[in-house]
Amino acid sequence: MPEGDTVWNTARVIEKALVGDVLTGSDFRVPRLATADLAGWTVAESASRGKHLLLRFTRAGEKPLTLHSHLRMEGAWRAYAPGERWTGRPAHLIRVVLRSARSVAVGYHLHEVELLPTAEEDRLVGHLGPDLLGDDWDPAEAVRRIQENPAASIAEALLDQRNLAGVGNLYKAETMFLRGLWPWTPVSEVADLRKVVELAQKLVASNRGRWTQTTTGSLRRGETSYVYGRRAKPCRRCATAISKAEQDERVTYWCPRCQPRPQVAP
Repeated sequence: MPEGDTVWNTARVIEKALVGDVLTGSDFRVPRLATADLAGWTVAESASRGKHLLLRFTRAGEKPLTLHSHLRMEGAWRAYAPGERWTGRPAHLIRVVLRSARSVAVGYHLHEVELLPTAEEDRLVGHLGPDLLGDDWDPAEAVRRIQENPAASIAEALLDQRNLAGVGNLYKAETMFLRGLWPWTPVSEVADLRKVVELAQKLVASNRGRWTQTTTGSLRRGETSYVYGRRAKPCRRCATAISKAEQDERVTYWCPRCQPRPQVAP
């Protein structure tokens, strides 16, 4: 599930494979970048910003460049040794290839691929809220942004990358379960928003450095989540069947007993 931690981990893979290297070649399989050539450019940094991946390049006498990509649901980057078979995905899904003397980075099924001056990065990511895994993480600022739309559901607010960058459907559902929040609860009715965003950040940060995403602490198959992906299975707390429903063009999971709908005053 490409959420903030997945993109952060992906950035580390490319960092290990290419940062510090001078590229010997590049191949862009997206129409608007078909003629772009990064051969001779040095890979200076591999960074993540929420769900966005930012690869930064430098070259003497040139303004620094950034290659921006978004993984969405299907995207992935893989690193290979020169001559190694590329096994990540089918070849027709390859969008970007970056080569150096020691590694090859291949981007599959990438979205929003753009090459731009590094000084202009804010054009693509400047709207994002505090990054849960970044140096700019600020729970108070995340709460302030969320409170600007008090009628929004708490689930919608957590997924809005303008409020806080890095939460996806998995961490949204798990955060609400652990806080006992019905997914459709309006922001204005959430008792302690700061504890909500702090928990979301803690869950995302706990999976840095590993690909198995867990919120329960278990890495065993079938034991990694409380409610996400567990429709009709018993709640780990109360044994009530987990519910699943459409919400804001996404799906959400919750325990009807542990996350009850608030009672309407008579």
